[in-house]
Amino acid sequence: MSVSTIKSNKCFGGQLIKLSAKAESYNGLETKFNVFVPEGKGPFPVLYYLAGLTCDEDTGATKGMFEGPAAAHGIALVFPDTSPRGAGIAGEDADWDFGTGAGFYLDATAPAYASHYRGFTYLTQELPELLKKSGLPLDLNRQSIMGHSMGGHGALVLYLKTLALGKYASCSAFAPITNPTLCPWGTKAFAGYLKGGVEEGKEWDATELLRSGQAKGELRIRFDWGSADNFFQAGQLLPENFLGEVKSLGVGGVVGTQREGYDHSYYFIMSFAAEHVACESEFFACCLIQCSQRSQSTQST
Repeated sequence: MSVSTIKSNKCFGGQLIKLSAKAESYNGLETKFNVFVPEGKGPFPVLYYLAGLTCDEDTGATKGMFEGPAAAHGIALVFPDTSPRGAGIAGEDADWDFGTGAGFYLDATAPAYASHYRGFTYLTQELPELLKKSGLPLDLNRQSIMGHSMGGHGALVLYLKTLALGKYASCSAFAPITNPTLCPWGTKAFAGYLKGGVEEGKEWDATELLRSGQAKGELRIRFDWGSADNFFQAGQLLPENFLGEVKSLGVGGVVGTQREGYDHSYYFIMSFAAEHVACESEFFACCLIQCSQRSQSTQST
Protein backbone atom coordinates (compact mmCIF):
# COMPACT_ATOMS: atom_id res chain seq x y z
CA MET A 1 0.00 0.00 0.00
CA SER A 2 2.52 2.58 -1.20
CA VAL A 3 1.79 6.25 -1.89
CA SER A 4 3.30 8.17 -4.81
CA THR A 5 3.42 11.89 -5.52
CA ILE A 6 2.03 13.00 -8.87
CA LYS A 7 2.72 16.72 -8.55
CA SER A 8 3.08 19.57 -6.06
CA ASN A 9 2.26 23.27 -6.39
CA LYS A 10 3.12 26.09 -4.02
CA CYS A 11 -0.08 27.54 -2.62
CA PHE A 12 -0.56 30.26 0.03
CA GLY A 13 2.99 29.66 1.25
CA GLY A 14 2.42 25.92 1.59
CA GLN A 15 2.08 23.07 -0.90
CA LEU A 16 -0.89 21.48 -2.63
CA ILE A 17 0.22 17.91 -3.30
CA LYS A 18 -1.55 15.37 -5.51
CA LEU A 19 -0.97 11.79 -4.38
CA SER A 20 -1.89 8.38 -5.77
CA ALA A 21 -2.27 4.91 -4.28
CA LYS A 22 -3.90 1.55 -4.91
CA ALA A 23 -6.91 1.38 -2.62
CA GLU A 24 -7.74 -2.00 -1.08
CA SER A 25 -11.20 -0.65 -0.22
CA TYR A 26 -11.74 -0.10 -3.95
CA ASN A 27 -10.56 -3.61 -4.86
CA GLY A 28 -7.08 -2.45 -5.85
CA LEU A 29 -8.12 0.43 -8.12
CA GLU A 30 -5.96 3.54 -8.23
CA THR A 31 -7.27 6.45 -6.20
CA LYS A 32 -5.99 10.02 -6.18
CA PHE A 33 -6.26 12.65 -3.47
CA ASN A 34 -4.97 16.16 -2.90
CA VAL A 35 -3.38 17.32 0.33
CA PHE A 36 -2.76 20.97 1.20
CA VAL A 37 0.03 21.36 3.75
CA PRO A 38 0.49 24.87 5.20
CA GLU A 39 3.84 26.56 5.55
CA GLY A 40 5.61 25.65 8.78
CA LYS A 41 6.85 22.70 10.75
CA GLY A 42 3.62 21.04 11.81
CA PRO A 43 2.22 18.56 12.49
CA PHE A 44 -1.03 20.13 11.33
CA PRO A 45 -4.59 19.07 12.17
CA VAL A 46 -6.43 17.55 9.22
CA LEU A 47 -9.69 18.73 7.66
CA TYR A 48 -11.19 16.39 5.05
CA TYR A 49 -13.37 17.83 2.28
CA LEU A 50 -15.85 15.51 0.53
CA ALA A 51 -17.08 16.76 -2.84
CA GLY A 52 -20.49 16.27 -4.44
CA LEU A 53 -22.01 14.47 -7.41
CA THR A 54 -19.93 14.40 -10.65
CA CYS A 55 -16.89 15.80 -8.81
CA ASP A 56 -13.44 14.41 -8.09
CA GLU A 57 -10.41 15.13 -5.90
CA ASP A 58 -9.64 18.35 -7.77
CA THR A 59 -13.03 20.05 -7.46
CA GLY A 60 -12.82 21.34 -3.90
CA ALA A 61 -9.09 21.98 -4.15
CA THR A 62 -9.43 24.25 -7.18
CA LYS A 63 -12.88 25.82 -6.66
CA GLY A 64 -13.59 25.94 -2.93
CA MET A 65 -11.07 28.59 -1.86
CA PHE A 66 -10.27 26.71 1.34
CA GLU A 67 -6.47 26.86 1.13
CA GLY A 68 -6.06 30.52 2.11
CA PRO A 69 -8.10 30.26 5.31
CA ALA A 70 -6.51 26.89 6.10
CA ALA A 71 -3.03 28.41 5.75
CA ALA A 72 -4.01 31.26 8.08
CA HIS A 73 -5.20 28.82 10.75
CA GLY A 74 -2.46 26.21 10.28
CA ILE A 75 -4.79 23.45 9.06
CA ALA A 76 -4.00 20.76 6.49
CA LEU A 77 -6.70 19.88 3.95
CA VAL A 78 -7.36 16.49 2.35
CA PHE A 79 -9.48 16.22 -0.81
CA PRO A 80 -10.34 12.58 -1.69
CA ASP A 81 -12.21 11.44 -4.78
CA THR A 82 -15.97 10.89 -4.76
CA SER A 83 -15.92 7.23 -5.82
CA PRO A 84 -13.71 4.46 -7.19
CA ARG A 85 -12.76 4.86 -10.85
CA GLY A 86 -12.72 2.16 -13.51
CA ALA A 87 -14.51 -0.68 -11.75
CA GLY A 88 -16.10 -1.68 -15.05
CA ILE A 89 -19.48 -2.47 -13.53
CA ALA A 90 -22.34 -2.62 -16.04
CA GLY A 91 -24.35 0.63 -15.84
CA GLU A 92 -21.76 2.33 -13.66
CA ASP A 93 -21.41 5.26 -16.08
CA ALA A 94 -24.97 5.45 -17.35
CA ASP A 95 -26.13 8.33 -15.12
CA TRP A 96 -24.49 11.41 -13.63
CA ASP A 97 -26.05 10.83 -10.19
CA PHE A 98 -25.13 7.15 -9.74
CA GLY A 99 -21.93 5.16 -10.16
CA THR A 100 -18.71 6.91 -11.12
CA GLY A 101 -18.46 10.25 -9.33
CA ALA A 102 -21.45 9.40 -7.15
CA GLY A 103 -20.33 6.86 -4.56
CA PHE A 104 -22.32 8.40 -1.67
CA TYR A 105 -19.47 7.58 0.74
CA LEU A 106 -21.03 4.30 1.90
CA ASP A 107 -20.01 0.64 1.93
CA ALA A 108 -22.10 -1.06 -0.75
CA THR A 109 -23.73 -4.41 -0.07
CA ALA A 110 -25.44 -5.09 -3.43
CA PRO A 111 -23.39 -7.84 -5.16
CA ALA A 112 -22.46 -5.77 -8.22
CA TYR A 113 -20.97 -2.95 -6.14
CA ALA A 114 -19.89 -4.54 -2.85
CA SER A 115 -16.31 -5.32 -3.89
CA HIS A 116 -15.48 -1.83 -5.16
CA TYR A 117 -17.76 0.81 -3.64
CA ARG A 118 -16.53 0.91 -0.05
CA GLY A 119 -16.10 4.63 0.48
CA PHE A 120 -16.84 4.58 4.21
CA THR A 121 -14.08 2.06 4.90
CA TYR A 122 -11.72 3.86 2.56
CA LEU A 123 -12.22 7.25 4.21
CA THR A 124 -12.35 6.20 7.85
CA GLN A 125 -9.68 3.48 7.83
CA GLU A 126 -7.56 3.28 4.70
CA LEU A 127 -7.03 6.92 3.76
CA PRO A 128 -5.62 7.89 7.19
CA GLU A 129 -3.12 5.03 6.82
CA LEU A 130 -2.16 6.27 3.37
CA LEU A 131 -1.65 9.74 4.81
CA LYS A 132 0.66 8.27 7.45
CA LYS A 133 2.66 6.55 4.72
CA SER A 134 2.97 9.83 2.80
CA GLY A 135 5.32 11.19 5.47
CA LEU A 136 3.59 14.57 5.46
CA PRO A 137 3.49 16.53 8.75
CA LEU A 138 -0.11 15.70 9.65
CA ASP A 139 -1.63 15.31 13.12
CA LEU A 140 -4.09 12.48 12.52
CA ASN A 141 -5.17 12.58 16.16
CA ARG A 142 -6.95 15.83 15.30
CA GLN A 143 -9.27 15.34 12.36
CA SER A 144 -12.48 17.02 11.23
CA ILE A 145 -14.66 16.54 8.17
CA MET A 146 -16.67 18.72 5.84
CA GLY A 147 -18.39 18.40 2.47
CA HIS A 148 -20.79 19.72 -0.15
CA SER A 149 -24.13 18.22 -1.26
CA MET A 150 -23.49 14.45 -1.56
CA GLY A 151 -20.22 15.20 0.24
CA GLY A 152 -22.14 17.02 2.96
CA HIS A 153 -24.22 13.86 3.35
CA GLY A 154 -20.97 11.91 3.60
CA ALA A 155 -19.49 14.27 6.17
CA LEU A 156 -22.57 14.10 8.41
CA VAL A 157 -22.83 10.31 8.17
CA LEU A 158 -19.12 9.66 8.77
CA TYR A 159 -19.16 12.02 11.74
CA LEU A 160 -22.26 10.48 13.31
CA LYS A 161 -21.33 6.83 12.63
CA THR A 162 -17.89 7.29 14.25
CA LEU A 163 -19.02 9.62 17.03
CA ALA A 164 -18.39 7.11 19.82
CA LEU A 165 -14.84 6.64 18.55
CA GLY A 166 -14.13 10.38 18.52
CA LYS A 167 -12.65 10.10 15.04
CA TYR A 168 -13.62 13.62 13.97
CA ALA A 169 -13.54 16.70 16.20
CA SER A 170 -16.42 18.27 14.26
CA CYS A 171 -18.45 18.28 11.06
CA SER A 172 -19.23 21.08 8.63
CA ALA A 173 -21.27 21.04 5.43
CA PHE A 174 -22.51 23.11 2.52
CA ALA A 175 -25.98 22.25 1.18
CA PRO A 176 -25.83 18.66 2.52
CA ILE A 177 -28.26 15.89 1.57
CA THR A 178 -29.48 15.35 5.13
CA ASN A 179 -32.32 12.84 4.69
CA PRO A 180 -31.43 10.77 1.60
CA THR A 181 -33.94 7.98 2.22
CA LEU A 182 -36.65 10.55 1.43
CA CYS A 183 -35.12 12.28 -1.60
CA PRO A 184 -34.69 11.14 -5.24
CA TRP A 185 -30.89 11.19 -5.22
CA GLY A 186 -30.71 9.07 -2.08
CA THR A 187 -33.40 6.54 -2.94
CA LYS A 188 -31.75 5.95 -6.32
CA ALA A 189 -28.33 5.48 -4.76
CA PHE A 190 -29.52 3.18 -1.98
CA ALA A 191 -31.62 1.07 -4.34
CA GLY A 192 -28.51 0.46 -6.45
CA TYR A 193 -25.72 0.18 -3.89
CA LEU A 194 -27.45 -1.61 -1.03
CA LYS A 195 -28.82 -5.13 -0.95
CA GLY A 196 -31.57 -3.99 1.38
CA GLY A 197 -32.39 -0.92 -0.70
CA VAL A 198 -33.84 2.20 0.90
CA GLU A 199 -34.61 0.44 4.20
CA GLU A 200 -30.92 -0.44 4.58
CA GLY A 201 -30.18 3.13 3.52
CA LYS A 202 -31.36 4.34 6.93
CA GLU A 203 -27.93 3.26 8.16
CA TRP A 204 -26.48 5.90 5.81
CA ASP A 205 -28.97 8.69 6.45
CA ALA A 206 -27.97 11.46 8.88
CA THR A 207 -31.54 12.19 9.98
CA GLU A 208 -32.25 8.50 10.56
CA LEU A 209 -28.98 8.12 12.49
CA LEU A 210 -30.14 10.86 14.86
CA ARG A 211 -33.54 9.21 15.20
CA SER A 212 -31.95 5.85 16.04
CA GLY A 213 -30.01 7.35 18.93
CA GLN A 214 -26.65 7.60 17.18
CA ALA A 215 -26.09 11.08 18.64
CA LYS A 216 -25.56 11.23 22.38
CA GLY A 217 -24.52 14.37 24.20
CA GLU A 218 -23.27 17.55 22.56
CA LEU A 219 -22.53 17.50 18.83
CA ARG A 220 -20.27 19.78 16.82
CA ILE A 221 -22.09 20.29 13.54
CA ARG A 222 -22.67 23.37 11.42
CA PHE A 223 -24.09 23.52 7.93
CA ASP A 224 -25.39 26.14 5.52
CA TRP A 225 -27.67 26.03 2.50
CA GLY A 226 -28.96 28.68 0.11
CA SER A 227 -32.56 29.82 -0.19
CA ALA A 228 -32.11 30.00 -3.98
CA ASP A 229 -30.63 26.49 -4.23
CA ASN A 230 -32.74 24.69 -6.85
CA PHE A 231 -31.93 21.31 -5.29
CA PHE A 232 -33.11 22.55 -1.89
CA GLN A 233 -36.29 23.82 -3.51
CA ALA A 234 -36.76 20.45 -5.26
CA GLY A 235 -36.60 18.53 -1.98
CA GLN A 236 -33.21 16.87 -2.49
CA LEU A 237 -31.52 18.31 0.62
CA LEU A 238 -34.25 18.38 3.32
CA PRO A 239 -32.30 20.31 6.00
CA GLU A 240 -35.60 21.01 7.74
CA ASN A 241 -35.96 17.28 8.48
CA PHE A 242 -32.54 17.06 10.10
CA LEU A 243 -33.03 20.22 12.14
CA GLY A 244 -36.50 19.06 13.15
CA GLU A 245 -35.02 15.84 14.50
CA VAL A 246 -32.34 17.82 16.35
CA LYS A 247 -35.04 19.94 17.99
CA SER A 248 -37.25 16.95 18.79
CA LEU A 249 -34.39 15.11 20.50
CA GLY A 250 -33.05 18.19 22.26
CA VAL A 251 -29.59 17.62 20.80
CA GLY A 252 -27.15 20.50 21.31
CA GLY A 253 -24.25 21.78 19.25
CA VAL A 254 -25.97 21.83 15.84
CA VAL A 255 -26.21 25.06 13.84
CA GLY A 256 -28.03 25.10 10.50
CA THR A 257 -28.28 28.38 8.60
CA GLN A 258 -30.19 29.31 5.47
CA ARG A 259 -28.22 31.85 3.42
CA GLU A 260 -30.58 34.13 1.57
CA GLY A 261 -30.19 34.29 -2.20
CA TYR A 262 -27.39 31.74 -2.50
CA ASP A 263 -27.58 28.71 -4.78
CA HIS A 264 -25.90 25.28 -4.89
CA SER A 265 -22.76 26.36 -6.72
CA TYR A 266 -19.17 26.86 -5.62
CA TYR A 267 -19.85 30.62 -5.56
CA PHE A 268 -21.91 29.80 -2.48
CA ILE A 269 -19.17 27.62 -1.02
CA MET A 270 -16.36 30.13 -1.56
CA SER A 271 -18.49 32.82 0.07
CA PHE A 272 -18.49 30.99 3.40
CA ALA A 273 -15.37 28.83 3.17
CA ALA A 274 -13.39 31.09 5.51
CA GLU A 275 -16.15 30.98 8.15
CA HIS A 276 -16.29 27.20 8.08
CA VAL A 277 -12.51 26.79 8.33
CA ALA A 278 -12.36 29.29 11.20
CA CYS A 279 -15.07 27.30 13.01
CA GLU A 280 -13.12 24.07 12.49
CA SER A 281 -10.01 25.79 13.85
CA GLU A 282 -11.85 26.55 17.10
CA PHE A 283 -12.85 22.91 17.44
CA PHE A 284 -9.25 21.81 16.80
CA ALA A 285 -8.12 24.14 19.58
CA CYS A 286 -10.65 22.56 21.94
CA CYS A 287 -9.45 19.13 20.86
CA LEU A 288 -5.84 20.09 21.61
CA ILE A 289 -6.80 21.26 25.11
CA GLN A 290 -8.70 18.03 25.78
CA CYS A 291 -5.78 15.92 24.54
CA SER A 292 -3.43 17.86 26.82
CA GLN A 293 -5.74 17.39 29.81
CA ARG A 294 -5.99 13.64 29.15
CA SER A 295 -2.21 13.40 28.89
CA GLN A 296 -1.71 15.26 32.17
CA SER A 297 -4.31 13.05 33.86
CA THR A 298 -2.53 9.92 32.63
CA GLN A 299 0.85 11.18 33.84
CA SER A 300 -0.53 12.06 37.28
CA THR A 301 -1.86 8.55 37.79
